[in-house]
Amino acid sequence: VVDGVDVISLSVGGAVVPYYLDAIAIGAYGAAEKGIFVSASAGNGGPGGLTVTNVAPWVATVGAGTIDRDFPADVKLGNGKVVTGAGVYNGRGLSPGRMYPLVYAGSGGGDGYSSSLCLEGSLDPDFVKGKIVLCDRGINSRAAKGEVVKKAGGVGMILANGVFDGEGLVVDCHVLPATAVGASNAGEIRQYIDSASKSKSSATATILFKGTRLGVRPAPVVASFSARGPNPETPEILKPDVIAPGLNILAAWPDKVGPAGIPSDNRRT
Repeated sequence: VVDGVDVISLSVGGAVVPYYLDAIAIGAYGAAEKGIFVSASAGNGGPGGLTVTNVAPWVATVGAGTIDRDFPADVKLGNGKVVTGAGVYNGRGLSPGRMYPLVYAGSGGGDGYSSSLCLEGSLDPDFVKGKIVLCDRGINSRAAKGEVVKKAGGVGMILANGVFDGEGLVVDCHVLPATAVGASNAGEIRQYIDSASKSKSSATATILFKGTRLGVRPAPVVASFSARGPNPETPEILKPDVIAPGLNILAAWPDKVGPAGIPSDNRRT
């Protein structure tokens, strides 16, 4: 404010509290008094209701929306079904036309819970070596899960949304061929693995990377993770005010950090 800026934009949030206890609301009020436009993120608490943060009337509260491009990376199952997914991977890929053994990480021994999430040290190399591994989202980062699978000898990963993640797909540049699938598609893949196991046959799959798809419709739509109203503090004032591009945005990347954003990724863009 003292510097005389025209706009303050901040991507931070927290619990909704009365305005006189909300440091962001108080600071934004002082900025607004000086004629500065203040925008703030709605938060990532969606898709449930009453999850929006930064709800002060003098703040432009911005939710996250999709854009009209995506990065399809579909899963082809051994039963012939193709399940839609999304991912970007530009390293050494899977062999074209080859089907790989497919396993669910949570059925590979251990306590089940840690392995289902592909946490560090949870995967048995004898179980996942040479296979595509289905991992559940949660606890550790999405890129870290791929690193765990790769270190255990897996050749690919399918990252499965849970019920609370819904169908929204977050694209990552993983350290191995990998794709993300929505909750319903994840359920279909698990069902296929289970049925193959019951019939004493091996589940197989491959990942089909299709690059960038333009002209996606409808767009924009509210991202599944984006916080929703109504406004918990002042219900008569609608929040969020607007949505803006906030999912799978291509952007500049620093020279000395691998695209997966984890220390072991020594690739450079």
